Amino acid sequence: MIKLNDDSTRAGWLLYHSVGMFPGQEDAVRGALDAFASNWCRPDLQRWDYGLKARREVLDMWARLVHAPAHAVFAAENVTDAFARFVGALGRTRLEGRRVLIAGDCFPSLHYMLSSMAKVLGFTLDTVPLEDNAAYVSDDAFIARWQDDVALAIVTWVTSTASKRADLERLVAHGRAQGSLIAVDITQGAGILDFDVNAPAVDFVGTTTLKWLCGAPGTGLAYLNPALIDEKLAPMVQGWFSQPDPFNWDLSRFSLAADARRFDHGTPSFLPFVASAPGLAWRLSPEAAGMREHNLALSRQLIALCDEKGYALRSPRDEAQRGGSVMVDLPAHLAAAALETVLAANGVLVDTRGQTLRLSPGVLTEPAVIDSLSALLPAA
Repeated sequence: MIKLNDDSTRAGWLLYHSVGMFPGQEDAVRGALDAFASNWCRPDLQRWDYGLKARREVLDMWARLVHAPAHAVFAAENVTDAFARFVGALGRTRLEGRRVLIAGDCFPSLHYMLSSMAKVLGFTLDTVPLEDNAAYVSDDAFIARWQDDVALAIVTWVTSTASKRADLERLVAHGRAQGSLIAVDITQGAGILDFDVNAPAVDFVGTTTLKWLCGAPGTGLAYLNPALIDEKLAPMVQGWFSQPDPFNWDLSRFSLAADARRFDHGTPSFLPFVASAPGLAWRLSPEAAGMREHNLALSRQLIALCDEKGYALRSPRDEAQRGGSVMVDLPAHLAAAALETVLAANGVLVDTRGQTLRLSPGVLTEPAVIDSLSALLPAA
């Protein structure tokens, strides 16, 4: 069966929806962290300059990845943090007495955050439910709930439980006709699918460097439409790094930075960004060419295998409507956690959510994983 020792044998890694890998990752990350340690521990006055530069380089790569201007991106701890900063900045002025629309198959953490903020900011959180026996909320269902009293719609580009890909062009066109602001969570698609904040133009985008971007936890990335920056959108939480000059300590001269850096607040973290830089650099390099084609080829084989085993497919069959993952429902008589353990013991790494089996082939996944799964997965 498949082994997991080094890059050449990490053929069974099917967890790109959770944590991404790329060739030479361990050495690249270790080198980046070693360089940080050397610079941070050196007895000179440059450590802050080095840390801020390393963080800025990740933001610049993120801007390049999504075709955003460098002044319109900012850093956060995670996706929930990034969205909370944006929603908080909209405040009661834009949200009170109106609806914030989200789908029932969103990443749950966003829903938890919005439920709490609704009480503070006076909006109604309207959650579009999944229909009976449905694996995901359809675009039709989302649009049916989207009227002109929706101040903000939060669209999940690719869902984490079905890998269903939203039709952004259609959704954004509808939302603009309603006069709504539009935010997009691209976490499950960033890196494996191309994304452009201007095509169609949206107001906010959030993601993490985990998953297909092959980064480390603690690295949230966000984009804010420059028009909202120009409108002086101000975050609820502000701090010394929200200023044009973070080293201004004159309490009477505080002002917000003119760009998206106003969404910084206290002392920023550096290490997650240092550890995430190699993954973003790899994704933007010529070495990443062909990763989507490789992903699709293996996904087709996974779907065929699951059909053969009798597992119900949760993901869309149409590749234009699917992200990078294949997700299926395991038969009720199978113990999902026990199956994970058996597969892992044989070098095939997957995970489950309830009875949903999640399979995400990436650049290091090799076709041999299909043979292993064929032998190890029981029939329905």
